[in-house]
Amino acid sequence: MTDYPVALAAEDFVPVVLTTVGIALLVPYVSGRRGEQAGRLTALAAAFAGAGGLSKATWKLIVALDGPDLQWLNQALFPLLMIGFTLLARALLPESRGVAYALAAVPVLGLVCSALLRDTWPAMVLTIVLVSVIAVRLALLARADGDTTAAALFGVWLAGQYVLGPLAARPDQTVALQWIEQGCNTLTQAAFAYGAWRLASRTKEPVRA
Repeated sequence: MTDYPVALAAEDFVPVVLTTVGIALLVPYVSGRRGEQAGRLTALAAAFAGAGGLSKATWKLIVALDGPDLQWLNQALFPLLMIGFTLLARALLPESRGVAYALAAVPVLGLVCSALLRDTWPAMVLTIVLVSVIAVRLALLARADGDTTAAALFGVWLAGQYVLGPLAARPDQTVALQWIEQGCNTLTQAAFAYGAWRLASRTKEPVRA
């Protein structure tokens, strides 16, 4: 088990806050575009994503303070993120029975496969797929609003996930690698939060497309 410095563990809470705030900022925007139910799904997505990040950051801080190695906190990251981003995708994507069924199957598939393999990489892979869909959708919405800066920020967020996923899955989680991961994650989630703020700052009339 890696001997984490307290500073490293404390910094891990920063991207968690940025991600949670970013999703929460989208609640009124999604409510305006897709209705109150979609807004509630977005709020629930923020709760699940925040809980996932908080569980991993809390585990790391406990370890850094020479506490017990509570692996259930560590392993909760990707399953909770997967559920959160499934909810966000459902809130953002156009109404479709096929899309609804597919998204309903995602967390079931991820949780079952992770349980059978005794590893969270299936949930991690599905999380990256979901983030890809969400990032593209948000970028398209931003571009439709004429905000190319926000669209680019969501592109940065997407690129960051493809870098962070494989890094986080590596078994040799040295302190140096963790600093690289967390620095990249903080910048990536800051881009997402800023893009979400720019998108949410625009008032939209309710639409169902």
